[in-house]
Amino acid sequence: MKRVKIFVSALIAVAALQSCKEKNNLEEVVAVPEAQKEASAPVGNPDDIKADDASGKFQLVKLPYKYDALAPNIDARTMEIHYSKHYKKYTDELNKAVKGTPLEGKTIEEIFAGLDLENKPVRNNAGGYYNHGLFWEIMGPNAGGEPKGALAEAIKADLGSIEAFKTQFTEAATKQFGSGWAWLVVTKDGKLAVGSTANQDNPLMPGQAINGKPILALDVWEHAYYLEYQNKRPDYITNFYNVINWDAVSKKYEAAIKK
Repeated sequence: MKRVKIFVSALIAVAALQSCKEKNNLEEVVAVPEAQKEASAPVGNPDDIKADDASGKFQLVKLPYKYDALAPNIDARTMEIHYSKHYKKYTDELNKAVKGTPLEGKTIEEIFAGLDLENKPVRNNAGGYYNHGLFWEIMGPNAGGEPKGALAEAIKADLGSIEAFKTQFTEAATKQFGSGWAWLVVTKDGKLAVGSTANQDNPLMPGQAINGKPILALDVWEHAYYLEYQNKRPDYITNFYNVINWDAVSKKYEAAIKK
């Protein structure tokens, strides 16, 4: 009887060890870092995202492609969070900031022209609304390459060459300390210029180091690239050239020089 008890105890011990081993193996298989879960989560439809105030002065610019259309240069999860969270928040807060004020009847450009820089709710949210709207429009799938036509000639005339433009634009985006934007603008005298602004400021606002009509913008806030690139902002900037929709930029250039 004693031998039977010992044998049964041994079997129980072996079974327990096997169970622990299987449990540990299972945990190793299913344990996924939170960042990885976030990055691999299913993405939604940008057409479903609307401003909270459907009758508000400012509504979201329609994203002209799906969230995953710019991958692998800009990943789908980043695009979804950027558009449906950050951009939507700027839009909603701008509507709140202008509601019931004289600014409610003005266009976004008119708001910038007479902007009180101390009015932070309007300054920050109007900038965030306008800057992101432009950013979505000048990117696209199956894009990249180089500008053509009148824009290409203007870049060569005003900035030296296409490569010189890229060098200047990359430098502006790379050296912008902290959050901000890099820009290609048409100045008042019809020339092209490259520069950067901090936070959600832009070249249409008073008091900026660069002034003019923006035709190309790059968001260098961390929320624009951190899921994919982490601290490697230069890699993000380099890959941005692969998604520039130069046809859209050219149309903005032509419209700007006609005014």
